[in-house]
Amino acid sequence: MSALTFGLFTLFIAITLGITFWARANTKSAVDFYAGGRTFSGPQNGLALAGDYMSAASFLGIAGIIALSGYDGFLYSIGFLVAWLLTLLLVELMRNAGRFTMADVLSYRVKRQPKVRTAAVISTVTVSVFYLLAQMVGAGALVSLLLGVSTDAAKTVTIIAVGAMMIFYVMFGGMKGTTWVQIIKAVLLMFGTIVLTVLVLGRFGFNLSDLLGTAAHRSGSANFLQPGSRFGKEVAGDPFKTLVNKLDFISLALALVLGTAGLPHIVSRFFTVPDARAARTSVNWAIGLVGVFYLMTLALGFGATALVGRDAITAQDPTGNTAALQLAHVLGTYVGGPVGGDLLLAFIGAVAFATILAVVSGLVMASSTSMAHDFFGHVLMFGRPRESQEVGVARLSAFVIGFFAIVLAVVARHQNVAFLVALAFAMAASANLPAIMLSLFWKRFNSAGVVAGIYGGLAGSLLLVIFSPVVSGKIDPVTHKSLSLFPAGVDFHWFPMENPGLVSIPFGFLCAVLATLLSTEVADQERYDELAVRSLTGTGSHEAER
Repeated sequence: MSALTFGLFTLFIAITLGITFWARANTKSAVDFYAGGRTFSGPQNGLALAGDYMSAASFLGIAGIIALSGYDGFLYSIGFLVAWLLTLLLVELMRNAGRFTMADVLSYRVKRQPKVRTAAVISTVTVSVFYLLAQMVGAGALVSLLLGVSTDAAKTVTIIAVGAMMIFYVMFGGMKGTTWVQIIKAVLLMFGTIVLTVLVLGRFGFNLSDLLGTAAHRSGSANFLQPGSRFGKEVAGDPFKTLVNKLDFISLALALVLGTAGLPHIVSRFFTVPDARAARTSVNWAIGLVGVFYLMTLALGFGATALVGRDAITAQDPTGNTAALQLAHVLGTYVGGPVGGDLLLAFIGAVAFATILAVVSGLVMASSTSMAHDFFGHVLMFGRPRESQEVGVARLSAFVIGFFAIVLAVVARHQNVAFLVALAFAMAASANLPAIMLSLFWKRFNSAGVVAGIYGGLAGSLLLVIFSPVVSGKIDPVTHKSLSLFPAGVDFHWFPMENPGLVSIPFGFLCAVLATLLSTEVADQERYDELAVRSLTGTGSHEAER
């Protein structure tokens, strides 16, 4: 099975490397590198958008959470789906108003552009690196498991290999290469998920009641199909802890729903289409694909519980991240015997690998574009760089950011870094979302508000997580082992919630509003009116900024 999995990995890598070389030959200008030449159609960009959004956390993580937590795990699917609707509303407005990056929108109507662009670059890179780190550490564990090697050296080699391919895709393929990798990944992921869903439902005669009943029976929990098993738990005799649990759930929901709109690699995806009509078409395609995908995660999660069993899932991975892979093996064995089980497992494993590669490439692409276009091109070169210089800096930035991410992932490969995904969403919602929304909808908003909102949201979310139970002080009541980043015995947390969004998101908005009101800077009303027209109609979009 390991040889078969490795063969499929190699085939996917060979195809994507070929696409990257083709993209390199057809990348001639900054527009080609940053936005794929704006030549992608609506359906193509819709597939790429869905590919960017449906990460390994969505495919493996949500299926695992549903398999272990039942109804509460389904709330993750709902959260990501609801977040997508808000995201598509905002990023289409940003696509019309911007050129390549989030900073183009934030700086369009303000007078102190260098400070705003610098803040946007810091936020973009910080959010991307945290998200990137969690994906790469997860890649090391996943690929090692699929290939049947569990040594420390194997995980390190896997992380380095994933990082090297990620750097290569971005440095040589630019947005064209990255977009086609996303499209291929989206097609493979949808196909694989549909196959698993049909096979699961087929085992139960396409009767959802039988599926849910069997899953509840094999879950070992009487409340498997009821809320409260994972989020918002009631703690008998401790009303404060009960309140904290409920607020923590609200905080997580806020971060998921509001943070997606501020993720840099999602925002940059809309700049690859030629006009507003193509952007709207890509929105329609993405909504359909994402909606169907998250509905199918229900079948994957409950199907894993019903057919694999909770004990077998937790025996292989206590977090449940391998539930979809174990389900693939069981279903394949049922259809085609041991060979069928190995074949389907290898294919789904290759899809998961493709998912990780596509997402990390998108994150590095967004970070390197921001570094080159915003910081080098507009801060250091005062908005007058040569295109060849800017593209060269983007490629160098991709290498530096990718290398830095590889080093961090290797160092953190033994740590529980799952909290970094939630932190990335909280940061995006706390720092980027206030700046985006107030830039688009508040006439008085100025550069002081943008800078304060970004730095305040970043600092607030980061500090609250550092002093939360995810970093220190969370102990398993049964095993007495640490569930935090630091080992048992180290406890410096004072913030009771694991997710900072409930506090850090309002704090980001508060910083932005107060800084605007206290600043003596007068907003440019004419530029705001221009921005409003561009964002709503697309008229004048992608013209060079002033």
